[in-house]
Amino acid sequence: MFRKKVLLGTVFAISFLVCKKDVEAQTNADKPKVLNENLTDKFANVSPKLTSNNANPLLDFMFTADPTAVEYDGRIYVYATNDHQQYEQVGKDGKNSYEKIRSLVMMSSDDMVNWTYHGLINTAEVAPWTQNSWAPSITSRVEADGKTHFYLYFSNSGIGSAVLTSTSPVGPWKDPLGKNLVDRSVPGVDVEAPFDPGVLIDDQGTGWLTFGGGTPKTDYMPDNARIVKLGADMISLASDIAKIPAPYFFEASELNFINGTWVYTFNTSWVERTEWPYENIDKPTQCCMSYMTSKTPLDPDSWKYRDNYFKNAGDVQVGPHTNNHTHLFNYKGNYYIAYHAMYLQDYFGTKGGFRNVGIEEIQVDEEHVNISMSKASYEGTSQLKPLNPFVLQQAETTAGTSGQVQFEAVGNPGNMVAKGKADKQCLMVRGADFSQQIPAKFEARVKGKGQIDVYVNNLEGTPLVSLTCDEKEWTKLSTKIKQKMEKGVGNIYFVFSGEELRFDEWKFID
Repeated sequence: MFRKKVLLGTVFAISFLVCKKDVEAQTNADKPKVLNENLTDKFANVSPKLTSNNANPLLDFMFTADPTAVEYDGRIYVYATNDHQQYEQVGKDGKNSYEKIRSLVMMSSDDMVNWTYHGLINTAEVAPWTQNSWAPSITSRVEADGKTHFYLYFSNSGIGSAVLTSTSPVGPWKDPLGKNLVDRSVPGVDVEAPFDPGVLIDDQGTGWLTFGGGTPKTDYMPDNARIVKLGADMISLASDIAKIPAPYFFEASELNFINGTWVYTFNTSWVERTEWPYENIDKPTQCCMSYMTSKTPLDPDSWKYRDNYFKNAGDVQVGPHTNNHTHLFNYKGNYYIAYHAMYLQDYFGTKGGFRNVGIEEIQVDEEHVNISMSKASYEGTSQLKPLNPFVLQQAETTAGTSGQVQFEAVGNPGNMVAKGKADKQCLMVRGADFSQQIPAKFEARVKGKGQIDVYVNNLEGTPLVSLTCDEKEWTKLSTKIKQKMEKGVGNIYFVFSGEELRFDEWKFID
């Protein structure tokens, strides 16, 4: 009898264990699987910047082109054609024929490596009479009201050049004229395409504007480059329009003023160089950037061709051949050249001709006004100073991303926030300085539902800290750092997810 009870009990126990395992298996099947993702591999093929030391392109989550720049309050602000608007309209199998572009891109930096994306200037709303918006050129000046005024000129398609104004580098922007500043209706504008404006304020406070393009008169001397003095208000013309005899001129006019000299830069055409009168200056290569100088810019005979200074990006194997457009500027004692190349096409799966802005250091001899040759690269510029992680930083400031990050405008003009997705995305800043102190907490201004995992130096192993958000309104959340951290300077990676999550600002707390 005892043996029978034992046998029955054993059978019951075995049956119970089998049932329990079946229930556990079914329950576990209902649970989401936790995958140990290799984040480095996950993001490696999306952006060329995230897992490298490359500084180019400046933004790796959207297409940008035709850069210009202005310094304000210790930062350099770069503005560009929004190639991404064309890409979004025509898709990866479409072509960048520019007709869908009706906005300009704004970004800034104080270290030349970490760039803050300030969103778009929506020219379709600000100046609804315009057709398109390409190739901006910007300058600024402190006016009688004590404020810095920004004057941004841009191509209204190929029909003319328009101007917007603001008292902030990120807007809001206004249309002061309601029409083109220059087009074919203006006497002296005898060029087919009076576009690609280049603006300058000289050492006397006088504004100047160059522009031009269209069908050439001859291959060697297209006779399509023009310059005009601007009025004191920067939105009127104060002289007759004069010619600049730029050989093999194509487009992309820009102006600089160096050591009492006007420096005109332009993009040369694609045609063969069959005619060249200079014995001591090399022929410019096809679609390169060249420059001319003058002491009296309204006198066509005063302009002297100097040399070419920037090859086509395709000539140096930085993406395929494309058109060329540069801006020369001085920032914190160094000269730089902003340009575009087709850095990201492969990462976005397109061959449509979509471009991205990059920056290189360039040598300029100010005494003799000589610009040395420079070339496009993936490496780009070096970081001017470390990033301070203990002061408030913007989530839209990045040195690299996972490539598919999206942002939306929130609050004041120029402020953007990162949008979460169901799939993980990544933002990275470079050269954060933890050499003097180790943080105790991480703080972020967030909204919605999602999670931010923070890594330092690489994307491997356990996050330094994780912050979970489930808030309906904007909230500052902080969490203690429990992982061990070494002192030093390194990169910070923010891996975030959650379709409702919005990520605005962050900082570390000691």
